[in-house]
Amino acid sequence: MGTIEERIKQAEDEIQKTEYNKKSSHHIGKLKAKVAKFKEDLEKARSKGGTGKAFAVKKSGHASVALLGPPNVGKSTLINRMTDACSRIGDYAFTTRDIVPGILAYGGANMQLLDMPGILGGASAGRGRGKEVLGVARSADLLVLYTDVFNSEIAGIEIDAREVGIRMNGRPPDITIAKKERGGIAVSSTVKMTKLDDTTARGILNEFGIVNADLVFRMNATAEDLIDSLSTKCVYLPAIVVINKIDLVTAAELKGLVSRYKTYKVYPISADKGRGIEELKKGMFEALEFRRVYLKPQGGDVDRSKPLILKKGGTVGDACDAVHRDIRKKFRYALVWGTSVKFPGQRVGLEHKLDDNDVLSMIIRMG
Repeated sequence: MGTIEERIKQAEDEIQKTEYNKKSSHHIGKLKAKVAKFKEDLEKARSKGGTGKAFAVKKSGHASVALLGPPNVGKSTLINRMTDACSRIGDYAFTTRDIVPGILAYGGANMQLLDMPGILGGASAGRGRGKEVLGVARSADLLVLYTDVFNSEIAGIEIDAREVGIRMNGRPPDITIAKKERGGIAVSSTVKMTKLDDTTARGILNEFGIVNADLVFRMNATAEDLIDSLSTKCVYLPAIVVINKIDLVTAAELKGLVSRYKTYKVYPISADKGRGIEELKKGMFEALEFRRVYLKPQGGDVDRSKPLILKKGGTVGDACDAVHRDIRKKFRYALVWGTSVKFPGQRVGLEHKLDDNDVLSMIIRMG
C-alpha cells in the first residue's frame, strides 16, 4: 500500500493524467475525495506526533489580521507605521523570523496585526517554516495578501492556503449530511444539480467512510464543495490584497497591477511614504464586518463615547458577556433600537443578533 504520502501522490498523479469528461467525472471525484481524506489522516498523524515547532501567538484585541506574503515586500514597515509594534526591517529577504504582533486602534475596535515571516511557493508542503505560518493564518479573522509592485503574483500563496484548508472569501457549502444507522445514502436537492451527479456524491461519501446518510444539496455543488463540507480542516476567511511600494511605479503601471485581482478588494499603498494607509485601515475594519453596539442604561441616555465591538453574528448574549460575565446570569430581557429589530425599543432575548450601530438596553434582575 505504501505510506500515506505515497498514496496521496499516486492518487494526485492519476488525477493529473485522467482526461476530464462526463464519463471520468465520477472516477476523478472519488480520487479527489481519497486525496482529501488521506491528507486529513496525515495531518492527524503529524499532530499526534508533535513534529515541528509552532509559532506561539497570544490573541488580543477584537480581531486578528494576518499579513501573508513573500519576503521583503514591506510587511514590517507597515506594522511599524500602523501599530505599536517594533518589527525588524531590512533590505534583504526573511528579515522577520517570528510572528510580531501589534495593535491597530480604529473605529472603536482594536485589531491585532500579525507581521508574519515571508513565505514562498511550496509553503504548505513545509518549505521554510511556511506550514507554521499558514497555521497561524488559519486562526486569523482576516487575511491580508501582502505584496509589492515587484512581487505582485499571489497565485502561489492562494494555492498553499487552499492546500491547508483556507478558503479565502468563501462561504461553507450549503450542504447537509445527516448520518443514520441504515438505509444507505439518500440524495436530494432543492436546486437543479448540473455539476455533480448522485453516483459521484455517494462515492465521495464512501471515501470518507460514510455509507448511511441523508445528503441534501441547497446549492448547485461541485465535487470540491461536497469534499469541503466533509472536511474537518476547512476555514472560511475574508481576504483583501495590499500592493506596497506604489511610489516606485507610474499610475498606468499601478492600474495594470490592480487589474490582476478580480476577486479581491485591492489597497495600493506606500508603507514607507504613508500613502494609502488610512484607506487600508478603513478597508480592514470593513472586511472584518464588526458590529458597533451602543449601550443605553435603563432610563438613561445612549452612551456613544465607546461602542461595544462584536463580530458579525454577535448576539445580545455576546454583548452581555463583553460587559460583564455575570450579566448573562441575571439577564431578563433587552430592548433594541436599530436595523436588527422591526420597531424601536423591541424586546428581545439573548439569541437576538445585533446589527452595526444598534442601541442596546439590558434589563437584569436586581440582587
